[in-house]
Amino acid sequence: MPGSVLGSILESEAKRRNRLWILPGVILFASLLIFFNIGRWLVVEDPLEKASAIAVLSGRMPSRALEAARIYREGYASEVWLTRTIEPGASLQALFVPFTGEEAYDRMVLMRKGVPESAIRVLDPPIANTADEMLAIGQALSKENQRTVIIVTSKVHTRRVKALWRHFSSADGQAIVRGVSDDGFDPAHWWANTADALDVVREALGLLNAWAGLPVPPAR
Repeated sequence: MPGSVLGSILESEAKRRNRLWILPGVILFASLLIFFNIGRWLVVEDPLEKASAIAVLSGRMPSRALEAARIYREGYASEVWLTRTIEPGASLQALFVPFTGEEAYDRMVLMRKGVPESAIRVLDPPIANTADEMLAIGQALSKENQRTVIIVTSKVHTRRVKALWRHFSSADGQAIVRGVSDDGFDPAHWWANTADALDVVREALGLLNAWAGLPVPPAR
């Protein structure tokens, strides 16, 4: 009898210890699953369809403008919209250093790739971040009494753009979000280089902020 009691105690203790390992195991498995798949999850694109305009988000010159020109040549829209960034122009102006804005170079890229100058429009007001861009594009869409715009950005940025559009401008119309087709971002191996890793961390934190209602104001 004492032996059977001791055996039961030892068996119960073993089961308890096994249960203690279950939760850490589940957490580790979930963490690895998220780690290896977050790059793919961040890339989310909409099928192309006819729209009023193609909006090029600032940054990553010239890839986004080149993608917009390709979409324009395929006949999906009759205009290409560019946003106008505040920086680094404002800082350079304070130093009396002349600066040609990013939109000027994007315009030249578009024209070089077959977009007529008359089809290119620079939006107001100047922007400081992606949230500002969503507002500017939404306002332009509403003002033109149009309903659909194609937004071109980098692949890793697509999910956050969709989240910010829903937050700021979904009432203004539909956004078709597209990533640059030959983007160098590798979603399956995003941890393999610092550029992709930094992009993933920035986008993940930005998405958490957007989902929480932007408690941390966008940088200006």
